[in-house]
Order: sequence, then structure tokens, then C-alpha cells
Amino acid sequence: MRIAAFNVENLFDRAKVFNESPPGEPNPHQDILDAHAELNGLFEQVNYTANRKSRMLELFGTLGLLNTNESKFARLRRIRGKIIRRPRNKPREIIASGRDDWIGWVELKTEPVDEIAMELTARVLFDAEADVIGVVEAENRVVLKNFQEMMSRKFGVDERYANVMLIAGNDRRGIDVAIATTSDYPIGWMRSHVDEVADGKQVFSRDCPEFEVTTPQGNTVVVLVNHFKSKFGGDSPKSKAKRKAQSEAVAKYYNRLIADGFENVAVLGDLNDTPDSDPLAPLLNTSLKDVADSDKFTDFEFNANNGNKGIGTYNLGNDNNKIDYLLLSPALFSKVTNAGLFRKGAWPGKQPPRWEVYPQLTKQHHAASDHHLIFADIDI
Repeated sequence: MRIAAFNVENLFDRAKVFNESPPGEPNPHQDILDAHAELNGLFEQVNYTANRKSRMLELFGTLGLLNTNESKFARLRRIRGKIIRRPRNKPREIIASGRDDWIGWVELKTEPVDEIAMELTARVLFDAEADVIGVVEAENRVVLKNFQEMMSRKFGVDERYANVMLIAGNDRRGIDVAIATTSDYPIGWMRSHVDEVADGKQVFSRDCPEFEVTTPQGNTVVVLVNHFKSKFGGDSPKSKAKRKAQSEAVAKYYNRLIADGFENVAVLGDLNDTPDSDPLAPLLNTSLKDVADSDKFTDFEFNANNGNKGIGTYNLGNDNNKIDYLLLSPALFSKVTNAGLFRKGAWPGKQPPRWEVYPQLTKQHHAASDHHLIFADIDI
């Protein structure tokens, strides 16, 4: 069985603010990202104090939303009630008193993904030849199915993944996690954790779904797909605390599965932090083993020759960019026969290129993703 994880960074549409940032370089519109995250956080407060209202107006201004519900990068979504009053020739005013007064949020506007990047994303998904793959940042199940169908026709190949499942999560932008498997690996029961709460706060920005997968030999593997809180906005203490809460929750699910007799468990996805980080400690200190620590983890082509092993999964592949994981229970880890990173769709740097890429990948914005697909072959 080949199992893999890949952050595709959306298939058809990506936030415009991200598309204007060259891969591997600081986003020139980081203030937009920060304002978006902070304003939505303020919206969730029970009471809108005078200080909070004042800050909201500042953030509306940063997002270009003081005078309109749509700007270049953002859109105010209002379902019920009203948050802001915009009288002619008078100061803008936050009129809601708290979360109960209205329903809405600010979302980042999207635009179509570069066509070459889209094709290379499909190439990675097909050419990696995984039997089971966790897909991060998928829009929804229908999009995943349509993407595979469209690209299969374009390339003149059969659809690889007969089974695709995605449980809608908590991200209002529609950034979710999914699983896809070949016909020989049917998906059985599923368990969602979208409503998990810790200290009165929602734990998962998306979800941590559990999927039961059956191998052709009749063995059961439980796969937990994850996308932890990102570091965008400077990795504030709040972001670190959220990742740690997510790590603790996933560790709890894993330990429960092991206690219930499930020996074959895989936790995979984009955890948005490095192996030595405090937020990931609760999860990495379980009996789960990182496939990158296996002596079979050799298929990744790049060695930085500067003290790094070159096993990073993001950007240029340095060790401090290892943020995507394939964590295996001891029973699965002991059966690993080969493992590594599939990098042909990732930008390899300029001189010299760090790994072989697809011929179409001649510019950074054509990259399939900033993330590298991580995989393991398991004899089960």
C-alpha cells in the first residue's frame, strides 16, 4: 500500500491575495491576511466593546471595506442582521453589540488557479501513484471529483481515485481536508470532529476526520487527515495555542483508536509546524512515528549540503520547512519498505535546481503547490 499526503493549495480557485505572492517569498499583502484573521476573530466575541468596535473599523479600512461590502481582496458576507452603518458624509459606525446581533464574516476573494499549476497538481496526484492519499485544501468533494474527471480526460488516462470523500469543515473559505483511494481500498466508516471544543473554543479550523480504509488483503487502516492552524500573521501566541489544542485533540483520538484495538493508524497532513515545536509535542510524543525518521525514508532526491538533510516538505525543502507529516502507528511503521517526497511539481530554486521537475515548470507561479507530497510504501 502506498499512502500519501499532499496540500494542493486549492484546485480551481485560490485567494487573490495568495496569488499575488511569489512562492517562497513574503506576501506583499500580509496586512490583508492579518486584518482578515483578526476581524473574523473579533466578530466571534460575545460583546463588542468600544475598543473592539474601534479596532473593527480600523480593520475594515485595511481591507478596503469601510465604504463597500467588496474590495479587491475581501468581501463582507452578511446573512442576518447588520454589523456596520455607512451614513453619507458621516463617520462609519459598528452598530452590532455582539455576536448574537448578526450573522456574517469577511472572506478573501478568490480567482482561478493558473492553468499550468492546475495541470501540474493533477500530474502530482496521478504520478505519485498512491493507493490512499490525504488531500489538504480541497474545496469540496464535487470539486475533487470534477478535477479528477477533467484532468483524466485531458491527459488521456483513467481516473485513479475511485473513492473520494470530504466532510465539510469549519473554514468559511471552503478549505477542507479529504481522502481519496483507489478501487481496491474502499472507504468504510467515517467520524468527524468539526464540533470539538476545548476551553470554550472550537478546536479545528477545518476538521480532523477519521476514515476507515480496507486493504485488498482485508486489513483495516484508520486514516486521520489534518490541516493545523497556519503561521500566517506572524505566528501569534493565539495561533500557537490553537495548533497545540489541535495536536492534543488528535493525540486523544489516536490513543483512543489504539486502546480500541486498531493497530494500523495513520495521522497525516499539513501540521504547519516543525518537529521540535511545542505545539506539536502532544501528538509527536505519542507512540506515533514520523516516517521521515525511518531508515527507508530515502526517496527525496535533494540534499542541501549545508547541514540540512533536505527533508523539508515546503518551499525549497530545507529541514526547517518540514511541516507536512505522515505519522504511523508502530504496527504500520514496522512495515515501511520505502518512503520519501515526490517533488516534481514543486519549484526547485534557480541555480542549481534542487530536484527534477516537470518540463512545464519554468516559472514559480506554475508550481503545483508550495508543498511537497510525502509518501510511504507499507507492506500490509
